[in-house]
Amino acid sequence: MAKSVTVRAPCSTANLGPGFDVFGMALDALYDNVILTKKGKGVVIVSSDNIPLSPSKNTAGLVVSAMKKEFKITDGIEIKIKKNVPAGFGMGSSAASAAACAVGLNKLYNLKLTDTELVEFAGIGEKASAGTIHYDNVAASALGGFVVVKTKPLNVVKIQPPNDLVLCVAVPELKVPAKKTKVSRGVIPKKVSLSDMVKNISNASAIVAGFSEKNSELIGRSVQDVIVEPARKHMIPGFDKVKKNAMAAGAYGVTISGAGPSVIAFTDKKHDAKKISNAMKRGFKAAKKKSEVFICKPSKGPIIKR
Repeated sequence: MAKSVTVRAPCSTANLGPGFDVFGMALDALYDNVILTKKGKGVVIVSSDNIPLSPSKNTAGLVVSAMKKEFKITDGIEIKIKKNVPAGFGMGSSAASAAACAVGLNKLYNLKLTDTELVEFAGIGEKASAGTIHYDNVAASALGGFVVVKTKPLNVVKIQPPNDLVLCVAVPELKVPAKKTKVSRGVIPKKVSLSDMVKNISNASAIVAGFSEKNSELIGRSVQDVIVEPARKHMIPGFDKVKKNAMAAGAYGVTISGAGPSVIAFTDKKHDAKKISNAMKRGFKAAKKKSEVFICKPSKGPIIKR
């Protein structure tokens, strides 16, 4: 049996507008790299990045500790982490390293976990950053493609995205608050009107249909959220302008990526993604914020090396 495994896990976008805590999609923009090695005792985290090194406070550490306990793994595990996904910007940073660890230990110990079991373990890591377990980002990072998460009992459905789907993710230069995901979840309304719920269910259903039919335009035009986006957009300087600019430049739909502050535009290969990206940059610039835009496509999932 191998002594170590290296996993490169992709960033992700969650919600896709109306699919709050249910939809996720892996993106090939940025990847976290994790090396798991059988070494010493207990769980040890090694990283030069600004992340918690205590296993109980680190997303990767929580996942490995839980899997060690569940499968009675007596080996010590060293987790070497190189973060490339920025923390707190709505691109699934905590999920990428958590998913990498679940995928890596599954491979290292030949656990033969199902996709849903893999996601369940990866989701444990989200407690470190969000305070609660949710599976949209980790499911996307662990499995790749577009995912629909059904809870109680957990079941994850993966659908391969259309080949021509293109995403533009605008990441503003902002100082995000500590425990940003927890903060941004706190502004979501506890009660919503029946008409708003119907609108979101309609759009969410159309998104699933769009992925099933490989119809990028249907997906993009259905990325409309009348519940969570209005409650969160005030936390993103220039959001309305960024969205308006991207739509005018050819995007089918625009929404907040995960809990933000990144903004994601949906288009296809028929449109000029560079033009959309520049329009989004100008939107943030109007709010006196610099931004970086990643033009990407859906990722097929983690890359494993022995």
